[in-house]
Amino acid sequence: MRKILVSDSISGVALDLLNQSGADYSYKPEIEPQELLRIIPEYDALIVRSRTKVNKDVIQRGSKLRVIGRAGVGLDNIDVESAKQNSIKVVNTPDALTNAVAEFTIALMLCLARKITFADSSIRQGRWIKNELAGTELKGKTYGTIGIGRIGARVSELAYALGMRIMANDIIPIPQSLVENLEIKVSTQDEIFANADFVDLHVPLTNETTYLVDYTKLSLMKKSAFLINTSRGKVLSEKDLIRALGEGKIAGAALDVFESEPLAQTELQRNDKVILTPHIAGQTEESQIEAGRLVVELVLQNLK
Repeated sequence: MRKILVSDSISGVALDLLNQSGADYSYKPEIEPQELLRIIPEYDALIVRSRTKVNKDVIQRGSKLRVIGRAGVGLDNIDVESAKQNSIKVVNTPDALTNAVAEFTIALMLCLARKITFADSSIRQGRWIKNELAGTELKGKTYGTIGIGRIGARVSELAYALGMRIMANDIIPIPQSLVENLEIKVSTQDEIFANADFVDLHVPLTNETTYLVDYTKLSLMKKSAFLINTSRGKVLSEKDLIRALGEGKIAGAALDVFESEPLAQTELQRNDKVILTPHIAGQTEESQIEAGRLVVELVLQNLK
């Protein structure tokens, strides 16, 4: 019987599916890297989320590995090239988190526009600063997405429903039906940074996208504009963002991902123009159930 190691937490529905399948599996959601290296030779498949780093050492030690499953969107915590060289199939569940991340992105935009988090913190401090908290509406504003795959497209649909104008850029052609349905203005990255009221990042982390957003890009933005990042932390230079905020280049930012996680103490935490959340955009009950179910199904299918 094939053995499966689950090294990150997954939903109870996913574990039930493993039980029903009769699979021989081990559930070790808090396993440390050295322990993973020690036991991985015993397993035919590995299921992870974002915590476990499946690097070259893990893959080379996993002499029996045939499948690596990621319950989530990106694969940047998996050495896909090493897996390919060792004939290991890598699968993930990009569709499972789409709506969760999209709704969270809209929530961040609303918090930025209406200063909701700042209002909450000020009133908890005993300050009633109603006159300082005039916000802005999303209706009539321009939403610009860098990357319009599954998540970028869903955010664009929601933004369009709120009465926003849509600008989009992607490295691959954007489907004409999507362009027509949402009246999208297909634009260059620089055009989006210069004209959008909300610039949103939805790109994978690659050599080309690492620090894609730097001081030069941020300097193109309107002083009244906001930046949102729920993709990957290293797409954005935090140092350059802090500088741009300090110089008033942009009005604010909302970050769910960071260059290094957990986030260390930086100037970001002391800046009330920034909303910070701990990589939770895809974390809803519904999305985690679906991601777990799908990744288990994919791993079991590939083991057959």
